[in-house]
Amino acid sequence: MFLHHRTVQPRAPSRRLPLLVLLHGIGADETDLLPLAASFDPRLLVVSVRAPHALEPVGYAWYAIDWTASPPRGDPAEMVASRDLVARFVEETVATHGADPSAVFLLGFSQGAVMSLSLLLARPELLRGVVAHSGQLARLPGQDPSPPALSNTSVLLLHGARDEVVPVDLARKAHQVLAPLLGTRVALRVFEDLGHGTSAESVSTAASWLAARLGDG
Repeated sequence: MFLHHRTVQPRAPSRRLPLLVLLHGIGADETDLLPLAASFDPRLLVVSVRAPHALEPVGYAWYAIDWTASPPRGDPAEMVASRDLVARFVEETVATHGADPSAVFLLGFSQGAVMSLSLLLARPELLRGVVAHSGQLARLPGQDPSPPALSNTSVLLLHGARDEVVPVDLARKAHQVLAPLLGTRVALRVFEDLGHGTSAESVSTAASWLAARLGDG
């Protein structure tokens, strides 16, 4: 497949594998979120993907950010291009591994969360659900689905109350935008002592949410 990635095989394999794709944040790579795989449901095939844009001195990004703007703004053309790359990657991963196309999940952190939510709104038929950790909702072309198009999808928003990189109010705004589309299938969990990062509690919350989605499928 055309994007660098690392794969963790399911610890409890089945005939139709549920798939979890991990999308890292800016300045990281495909190894950053990979250790989380051990915390998730053993039925999941976990694939962690590297973003396409190399940064100096290290790491990768899904899109460039204009840090001179207030607030900083992502490059919309690069955001759309990366979103389309992830969509293609999901389709190829499902085909390559024989994964269940009705049980595909994304878990993204920061920029990866932006990508995850963007893909959900642009191509809801590809996804069963999204865990968006420490991210926000971007307004991009081609992502205005109707509620019926999202009827089989769910979203979990996770955020630290002390996040100084992506303020928690952006997660609350994302919830407000998604609630009319998803109803009770979108949830927001704020962790009072957490900054811009994951914690044992946030990972456990994501793991429980994913397991529940597999259980009801």
